[in-house]
Order: sequence, then structure tokens, then C-alpha cells
Amino acid sequence: MDISQVLGYFGALLIGLVLGLIGGGGSILTVPILVYLMFINPVTATAYSLFVVGVSSVFGTFQNIKKGLVDFRTAIVFAIPAFIAVYLTRKFLVPAIPSEIFTIGDFTMTKNVAIMVFFAIVMLLASISMIKERKVTTDVSSEDVKFNYPLITIEGFVVGVLTGIVGAGGGFLIIPALVLLAKLPMKKAVGTSLLIIAVKSLIGFIGDIENLDIDWAFLLIFTAISVVGIFIGTYLSNFINGKKLKKGFGWFVLIMGVYIILKELL
Repeated sequence: MDISQVLGYFGALLIGLVLGLIGGGGSILTVPILVYLMFINPVTATAYSLFVVGVSSVFGTFQNIKKGLVDFRTAIVFAIPAFIAVYLTRKFLVPAIPSEIFTIGDFTMTKNVAIMVFFAIVMLLASISMIKERKVTTDVSSEDVKFNYPLITIEGFVVGVLTGIVGAGGGFLIIPALVLLAKLPMKKAVGTSLLIIAVKSLIGFIGDIENLDIDWAFLLIFTAISVVGIFIGTYLSNFINGKKLKKGFGWFVLIMGVYIILKELL
């Protein structure tokens, strides 16, 4: 095992630590770690990321259910279009992308480069969401909640396609949608988003099983280390201010996104 692999497995622990400490965002590191430290093809890395994100989110969801922070009705309304979109994206759209998309002069935009650049753009958007302070909404009783079904369906489908392409959870899109469209208070929106992410990520991964050769031994070890990180992070969250960490992590993700764009295009 060389130094990059050691760093890669440490990265798996870091993914879980971030998820445990700030309740989200760690999954955005999964694809860069798999691609640049474990030298895994970007298409395969996004598939592996769906599995890691899905399993990690399941553990986070159980913790939120115990705390009463999951709105199952909202999750179902949002998750149905999301998991349909992510499954179709992984099953049909990603395999249909040509290996060479276009050529300009000496530069050729390959499928792998396009996926990483698109992923980096998602990282930039996610970093802005983490850095920016969100206003916490007041609690709204379930009787007062009126779903905007058309917008929730569209948002769920868009998030599903995004998740399918880049293999990230998309919490930075889901949480504002749950707050604005389903009128959930922030803490419940965060808890509900983890359930949505778990369902759509694992269903999206199912779409990959027939298209890719999965290294189950590696994937299960990597995921297990990440889950251990979640439990450590959850414990440390009792002593560390997650909000301050979230903003700092947002800046780190921003730098990583810029780095990936420069690395892939220059």
C-alpha cells in the first residue's frame, strides 16, 4: 500500500468525520479522494460515491429519527422524483455520454474531464452554501404545511439528475428546497434531507451494478472506514461548534473545486 492509498483511506475517515461533525457536506470529498488518491476512473468513482454517501446517510438518518428530526411525508414527496431521476441517469444517461465530447485545437474534452469539471462546479456551489449563513425558520405545525407539489417534484428530479452525474448527495440543494417549499424548520430539513439522500443514492447505485465492475472488497472497506468516522464525528460534535467548522470546511471545498478545474483544464 503506497502513500496515496494511505491518504485515501484517511480521506474516507475524514468524510465520515465531517458528516458527523456538521451533518452534511463530507460526501462532496468522496469523488476527489477516489479519483486523485485511489486512482479510480471518474465514472466508477461517482458510482462508488453514491454507495458511500447512501450508506453513510442511512446511519445519519437513524440518529435523526431518534431525535424526531425526520419528516417522512415530505421525504416521500421529494424522494420519489429524485430516485427515479438518479436511477435513470446512472442507468442510461451516464453510459450514453461519449468518451470524447468535443475538440478545440489541441484540447479534447473527454467524458472523464467533463465529469470532474462538472463535479468541481457543484463543489463551488456547495461551498457557497456552506459559507453563507442560513436563517433558521420557525417551527411550523404539520397542519399548516402546504406542499408546493409541482416545484418539489421539479426540484427532486433536478437533484436526482445532479446526484446521478456527480455522485454527491446534493444536500445544499435539498435543504433550501425543504425549507422554502415544504416549510420545514432548518433542523428538520437537515434530518429529512439525509433520508432523501440515502434513498436516492443507493437506488442510483443500483443503476450502476449492471454497467460497471464493482470492486466490492475495496468499496465495503472504504465505506466502513467512513461510517467509523461518522460515529467519531458525532461524538466530537458534543464538544466542537459545528457551525464554525462548516464555514471553514466550505472554504476548503471552494479551494478544492478551483484546484480540480485548473488541474483538469490546464
